[in-house]
Formats: sequence, C-alpha cells, structure tokens
Amino acid sequence: MTDHIHRTLTADQLRGVSELALAHVGDAVFELLVRQELCCAGSAQMKDLHLRTVARVTAAAQADLVERLLPHLTQEELTVYKRGRNAHTHQPPKSVTPGQYARATGLETLFGWLWLTNRFDRINALYELGKETSPECR
Repeated sequence: MTDHIHRTLTADQLRGVSELALAHVGDAVFELLVRQELCCAGSAQMKDLHLRTVARVTAAAQADLVERLLPHLTQEELTVYKRGRNAHTHQPPKSVTPGQYARATGLETLFGWLWLTNRFDRINALYELGKETSPECR
C-alpha cells in the first residue's frame, strides 16, 4: 500500500515542484497543525474552532509569524522561504498588503518543502517556536 502521508520525492522531483505548488501543500500543512492544536485543546464549538483557526492562518498572521521565525531558519530553509516569497503570485486579498502576502507565501512554501522532504521534526520545531513567540497563542 502507498504511504500517502510520508511520500518521498527525489531531489530531482522536488526541484520540479514550483514554489506555488509547495505553498499549496504548505498552506494545508500549516492549517492542519492549527486545526489539530485547537481541536486537541478542547475547543468544541464549531464557530469557535473556525474563528480561531482563521485568525491564525490568515496571510497577515502568517506574515507576522515568519518574521519571528526568520532568525531561526537554516540557510537552506531561508533559500526555500525566499523562493516562495519572491514567487509571482496573483493579486493578494484586499485585507493584506502585497508584502504580507509574499511573506505568507514564503512561509507556506517552506512548510510545503519541509513536508515533502519528510522533515516533520523541523515542522514541529518551527510551529512550536512560532507558538512561543506569538501573542495570540499565549
């Protein structure tokens, strides 16, 4: 049976994945982490779960988070983040600036790349570090 959670891409395959495709995966990974955390914390009301999730996965919140994480990234992670940040994206939502949207895309690209390289411990470490430095998570 194929392991759909721990898929492994070769280095060549990974290089063939666009920045925005990595961000697509990373967006889902990041949102799943937030949803899982809130669910396991005992938040039972669906409206509450949704509002608290949205507050943490918006482009503005992700842009703030990545600014706190940047000093802790390895050179390789920083390169991946910058690839995503500099990707040509469509028009950002009106609720965020183009800079915030670019930084959020960079964060999502990083999380997607970490997921597709099976670096789950690093995803966990960065997510935990983000929680420690985030005022909304205290």
